[in-house]
Amino acid sequence: MATPGIVGRLDRRTVLRGAAALGGLQVASPFIIKARAETPIRIGMVDPLTGVYAAVAQNEVTGAKLAVAEANAKGGILGRPIELLVEDSANDVGTGVQKARKLIERDQVTFLIGDVNSGVAQAIAQVSNEKKVLHIVSGGHTDTITGSDCKWNVYRVCNTTSMEANSISELLFSKYGKKWHFITPDYAFGHTLQQAALADLTKLGGTMTGNELTPLGTSDFSAYLIKARAANPDVVLVLPQGSDMVNCLKQVVQFGLNKQMHVAGLQQELESLEAMPPEARIGIWMFEWYWKQPGVPGVDKFVADIRKMNGGRVPTARHWFGYTSLHTFVGVANQEKSLDAVTLARALGNFELPPEVKLQPNKCYYRSGDHQLMTSAFVGEAQPQGKDDPEDLFRVDNVIPGDKTAPAESATGCKVQWPA
Repeated sequence: MATPGIVGRLDRRTVLRGAAALGGLQVASPFIIKARAETPIRIGMVDPLTGVYAAVAQNEVTGAKLAVAEANAKGGILGRPIELLVEDSANDVGTGVQKARKLIERDQVTFLIGDVNSGVAQAIAQVSNEKKVLHIVSGGHTDTITGSDCKWNVYRVCNTTSMEANSISELLFSKYGKKWHFITPDYAFGHTLQQAALADLTKLGGTMTGNELTPLGTSDFSAYLIKARAANPDVVLVLPQGSDMVNCLKQVVQFGLNKQMHVAGLQQELESLEAMPPEARIGIWMFEWYWKQPGVPGVDKFVADIRKMNGGRVPTARHWFGYTSLHTFVGVANQEKSLDAVTLARALGNFELPPEVKLQPNKCYYRSGDHQLMTSAFVGEAQPQGKDDPEDLFRVDNVIPGDKTAPAESATGCKVQWPA
């Protein structure tokens, strides 16, 4: 369990890396010493630091820590230092709700970030809405968060599942074929991701040969892969994430399924590719952010700073999610010179991220109608080995703006109800 506290007191696995890295970044300044007498502004973060999504969650925390260091070096929020308090949701809705209430009611956080798990993110959004706390969902993708279950106080950084499917479905159809079989994680994220891909497939004139629902934390995918092979599709789409993705693709290769049909998916993560053997790094996918973007302002600095905090390893999309979530609070609060949740929530509508935060070539802004960040999709193919860098495991072929992948605001089902 993470222990709440300032930037240097998060969880035992990130504190040592973070403390050393912050020293290397030389972000301390005379202002910070002077500002310690000021009451800190506390930002809470709920993420699954243990379990199947531990790696991606810890990277979101590291990204948020870097943003705190940068912001505090420039005066924090309204001249007050920022404190980041982190709690472990453990991929459990009840635990996540309990931790969100603790952060809001006992620790008196002003803002809230989280969760990676879509089901937990939806549940803690209920809490933040009840308590009128501005909340950014960093990594939970299920559409309803900024769709039918949207809330005035909740914004989201990562793509929706519809955005992910829309970015890649046509390419998969044209390159791999029209008969698709799904391996789907059996919870909110997986359900909406599969539904979005199936909707695209149907529009394109394709057919689904089956949909295997897999519990979160599955280690043995053999029964599901046997069914997929028997269905004889053109492509099997692997939708689980985290260690489930790693286990599934390893077993796909062990079964020789990739020699009988195409294997691909929608969302892929660098954490997963790095954790699997080279022969399992196959197929077309979309990344939500990628670290190798020659000529894009700010990316090289971000990569270098994260490497200092991350044992020399490059940033992933999850680092960027945490970084962007925290910088969003800093940017809008300093712009509005306010901490009022309603004021800031209204100001975030159409709020555009500056180049040093968006770290991508396309315009990146929060839509006012559904509170979804219009962020890019990095579409390409997994690579067995990196060429110039061992962590360059994805070839980006196209960077698609969020405006091109997101459904129209009117189609999301979001009807924001503002406080009276």
